[in-house]
Amino acid sequence: MPYTNEEGGLINNFAREPKVYQAEPPNAGQQRTYIILGITAALFVGGLIYVAFAVSNAS
Repeated sequence: MPYTNEEGGLINNFAREPKVYQAEPPNAGQQRTYIILGITAALFVGGLIYVAFAVSNAS
């Protein structure tokens, strides 16, 4: 742990700060993967909603 000593002899303990880095935009392959995952998730949620309505309306 990084400690600092002040003039009066007090010791302060500070949290470690993470290294900051610049985020890079996704490349074409990653963008394609995100689109496929988004479509799959939308179809899954739509299917769940359809099943929920079908079951709730069944007599």
